[in-house]
Amino acid sequence: MSVSVRWLGHACWEVRHGEQSILIDPFLNESPTAPCKAEDLSPDLILITHGHFDHIADAASIAIRTGSPVLACYEIATWLAQQHQVPNTIGMNLGGGIDLKWVRVKFVQAWHSSQLPDGSYGGNPGGFIIELADKRIYLAGDTALFSDMRLFAEPKLDLAILPIGDLFTMGPEDSLQAIQWLTPALVAPSHYGTWPPIEQDTDAWEKKVRAVTDAKPIVVAPGDSFEL
Repeated sequence: MSVSVRWLGHACWEVRHGEQSILIDPFLNESPTAPCKAEDLSPDLILITHGHFDHIADAASIAIRTGSPVLACYEIATWLAQQHQVPNTIGMNLGGGIDLKWVRVKFVQAWHSSQLPDGSYGGNPGGFIIELADKRIYLAGDTALFSDMRLFAEPKLDLAILPIGDLFTMGPEDSLQAIQWLTPALVAPSHYGTWPPIEQDTDAWEKKVRAVTDAKPIVVAPGDSFEL
């Protein structure tokens, strides 16, 4: 059974295997590009890369309604439990992983910032390496380019999801270096096109990826999906 990956606009992604699904960085109800609302989704697991509003806005409401566990850095997990009464949180720290019944998730570093919507300290920002149904996915979260990305390349990545919006994260040019270091089979762009400051020409990006890397670029519209 294949793994399906759907972009829900901005930096929100859904990874599905059979009846089970993972929702990453839920920003839906106030996102200008989201194809659905928070109440439309019932994930089995929620992952949060960092505390910024455009990555965590709908996490509490979805987690409370569904009872889904939320994996995040320790400070965000504590904030969700104490300030929003989220019943099932798992606090992690950089380099740590967890084996659930059907998926393994590792929390890895990102170069960014992390402040929660109420101004609280959001701990260390990060990305995730997801191992599911013999597939290995690296979701970088919001990050600058950093050379230790090379360490995530082995075992082989089936998919890397990288920000390309620039201004707040790496831009298209730095993403090309990241792809060269990560050597994924597929690469998908994230964190772009939501507002004018992070608009990008994905046609141009796709051509450059094909020209200077061995990865296959996958560009989808919000709401569309692809399979691994």
